[in-house]
Parts: sequence; structure tokens; C-alpha cells
Amino acid sequence: MATSRDYMNLEDQYGAHNYKPMPVVLSEGEGAWVTDVEGKRYLDMLSAYSALNFGHRHPKLVAAMKDQLDRLTLTSRAFFSDKLGLWYKALTDLCELDMAIPMNTGAEAVETAIKIVRKWGYQHKKVPKDQAEILVCEQNFHGRTISIISFSTEPEYKEDFGPLTPGFRSIPYGDADALEAAITPNTVGFLVEPIQGEGGVNVPPEGYLQRAREICDRNNVLLMVDEIQTGLGRTGRNFCYQHDGIKPDVLILGKALGGGLYPISAVVTKEEVLSLFQPGQHGSTFGGNPLACAVSLEAMRILQEEKLAERAASMGDQLQSHLRSLSSPVLQDIRGKGLLIGVEIKSSVSKAKPYGLALVEEGILCKETQEHTLRFAPSLLMTQEDLDWALPKISRVLTSTPAQLREYKASSHAA
Repeated sequence: MATSRDYMNLEDQYGAHNYKPMPVVLSEGEGAWVTDVEGKRYLDMLSAYSALNFGHRHPKLVAAMKDQLDRLTLTSRAFFSDKLGLWYKALTDLCELDMAIPMNTGAEAVETAIKIVRKWGYQHKKVPKDQAEILVCEQNFHGRTISIISFSTEPEYKEDFGPLTPGFRSIPYGDADALEAAITPNTVGFLVEPIQGEGGVNVPPEGYLQRAREICDRNNVLLMVDEIQTGLGRTGRNFCYQHDGIKPDVLILGKALGGGLYPISAVVTKEEVLSLFQPGQHGSTFGGNPLACAVSLEAMRILQEEKLAERAASMGDQLQSHLRSLSSPVLQDIRGKGLLIGVEIKSSVSKAKPYGLALVEEGILCKETQEHTLRFAPSLLMTQEDLDWALPKISRVLTSTPAQLREYKASSHAA
């Protein structure tokens, strides 16, 4: 029987080394829990970077997928299907916007948004040809295509991948004054995450998006909100921007939109923006396929029927409150909304990874981001029983010094 090490060695030998996973080989998942090949169970508190808001293999999602598999899986957009129109209607109703376009991955959706916002700039704002500019934030993460890494401020994402795509300028995150000062007559869009996930679970000042909305309105700039990680209930609202009481011009979705079963992403906008695409100007063979739409329709139903945003708010408050109550020599900061929470380890004490590895030993899966921050993002279906099981283990790890972690690991292995 193959062991975890056998599977890790296979990936290492035959796969590109563009990831550095935690040393866990998973083979089964159900709800908020996963099981490795040796049979050990873990509470999944990463949820595939929020793609698994609905947990692993939600029965209603699996049933919807199986039913569609027996009917029709792919048409390409050369033909209509009986699912895409229903999906458009459900998604635009949920987002309270006019039109949507389906893609497959979050990065594809961001690329799509960039294209249509530039076109809007030329068609509606009358920006001179090829001079459209989009403002972005420092420490952003919107994907890893060439155009997207071109406006990343993380050197590792860009090194040796040039020449890079022009047309973007970075400003400090959470600074509305910097946004206003950076706008020029050629600025067509402002692309922003309501909480920066990969950037370290960075939460902007209260009212930041509201001010950004006002500034964009005043300067005829489209507000582009990337909710690929934060959307669909994750932060205690259907969409994170709702905490600020605003609505974007361009909303970008992915990850949980496919229920954790099948990839689908979307750009949802006002009619005056997305109606600018003409036949042949953009597309995707698999974008909006019937299988993805069937699963996504069920995911949107589950989000509302099971009140997952409300659950995320309640459970997130409990988790954050507990974390803030810890008396620990290593904790620098606790930040987040709902069930997207960052735990920052003091840089003078340790990086975050040893604490993530210690949590794996305890049967809890999360992962570090930006070296010193652990990200907790469990399934929105995590139960009170699950949370009560996890809290003492999380406390034990996060109140330990690095030396105590090493002692604990040694004693665990000796046992």
C-alpha cells in the first residue's frame, strides 16, 4: 500500500515545483473534514483558499452534478444551453447587477474584467487609444497570468517572466487619499480586493470602499471589486463589499462559485459595461458549460437557503474572539471578517510556517501567507462541535514558543 511519502515523491519527481504543499496527502473529504491516505482526519480550515465555502462534497451539489452528468456536460458557446440563461439570471439577481460573463478560473475572470474596462474607457470615457490605465493596490493578488503579474508588487511573481504588460499603476492599499491623488484623465478603473487574502489577510480601514466608491463616481472611473476569495458568504455577507454599503461597477467572482466541485468564474457588471463585448471579441470553450452552471446554480441556492453568510458571521465572531483572548508571547495581530481570519506571528519570534505544521500535527489544516501570517478560512458549514474541538488545539499551538513547539513535536513522535 502506497504511503503519504510515496505520493509526495511522485509529485516531486514528475510535477513542476511551482507549489510547496504542507506534508499531508489527502484522499477523502466530507463536509468540513478531510482524511489522509493513512486514515488520519483533519479539520480543513483552509478550504482550498475559500473555494470550499460549502465544504467537501455537499450532498446537494454532488446530486446536481450527477444529474447534469447524465444529461449534458459541454456545448461550447457555439450553441445555447438550457442552463446558462438560468445561471445568468440567478447570478445577476444575487449580485444585484445587470449582466454577467462566465469563465473558468479567477485569473481568467480578472483578465476579462481588464479587457472590458479598457474597452469601456475607450468607448464611453473617450480615453486616447492605448492610453487606458487601471489603478491597483500594493500587495494585491489577482492571479498569475502575464498581465496580472505585471501589476503585482511581489518580485517573486515577476522575476524572469518579462516583458510585462503596461497600463497599470500601484497605490497603497486602504489609502483613499492615495487613490484620489493617483487618478488621471486616462484612469478607467480601480481594481481592489475588499480584504487582501494572499497579501496577508489585510483588512482596510472602515469605510474605505465607501470612499473609493465616491472617488470613482466623481472621476468617472469604474470600481472593480475582486471577490474571488471573499465572496459568497465568506466574510459574513454574501459579498464583502456589502459591509461598506456600496455596489461595484465590476464584480469578479470565482472559487466558491463552483461549489468546490467544478471550476467556474464570472464577471458581473452594469449593462453599459458588459454590453460592449461583441461576437468574437472574447470567449472560452468551457466557460458557462452546462455542468458548471448546474453546480453553480445549486451553490447559489445553498448559500441563501442555508444562510451561510449568517453562519460565517456568527462562527467567525467566536473564532476571532477566542483568538484575541489568548495570552501568547508570539501573537502580533488578529484580523479578518467572518471566517476569513489572519493570525500574524511576531516577526521577531518566528515565521508562521512552524505554527502551521504544528496545527497539522493537531489535526487542523491551515497555511501561512506572507511568511508571518496564518490564514484560517474553514468551511462555512463548520459546526459548533467542530469549532469547540478545534479551539483548545489552536490555543495550545498559538500560545507556544518556537522552542516549546519543537519539544512538543519531539515528544509526539517519541510516543
